[in-house]
Amino acid sequence: MSLGDANRTAALRATAHPVRLRIMSLLTGAPMTAAEVARELGLTHANASYHLRNLLAAGMIVIAGEEKIRGGVAKRYRYDMSNDRAPEATDERRSLFTALGHELIRRSAEGRFGKTAPGRTVLGDGEFWIDPDKWQEIKNRVAEAVHELHDAAQPPRTPGTIRTSTTVAMFEMETPTP
Repeated sequence: MSLGDANRTAALRATAHPVRLRIMSLLTGAPMTAAEVARELGLTHANASYHLRNLLAAGMIVIAGEEKIRGGVAKRYRYDMSNDRAPEATDERRSLFTALGHELIRRSAEGRFGKTAPGRTVLGDGEFWIDPDKWQEIKNRVAEAVHELHDAAQPPRTPGTIRTSTTVAMFEMETPTP
């Protein structure tokens, strides 16, 4: 196994855990310590630290600084959207999509739909046959929107913000044989 393959496998293992997906989402809005992650997600400090170490080792998050807290040093971690570590291998990518699907199920259970949040839901799904140039154009616009969301993310519970969920998976499919 090459170093690149080992790194992709580590990234897959890191993101395949639902708690780690939630941690990466949290770390989009602001750098956080293990204690802050633990409080926000209802984890033990040890559990949050364990998951953060796994994400860091896989290169999925970065250290964004350190601070002295009660005589010790606490690291602040941040998810860096520009560091796209999505696995390239087909089986790894399918596993990541499965993990994201489970995360979407968890999030939808906390969703505000219908009368409590009119007009706030966007849902789209489909298998489309589309011109390759148009496909690339649309994919680029969606990617820009996702990057904009990541850039606009605020720390959890920032006054004046709302908690939202966005999951995007766009990929070219194999053409079936008639």
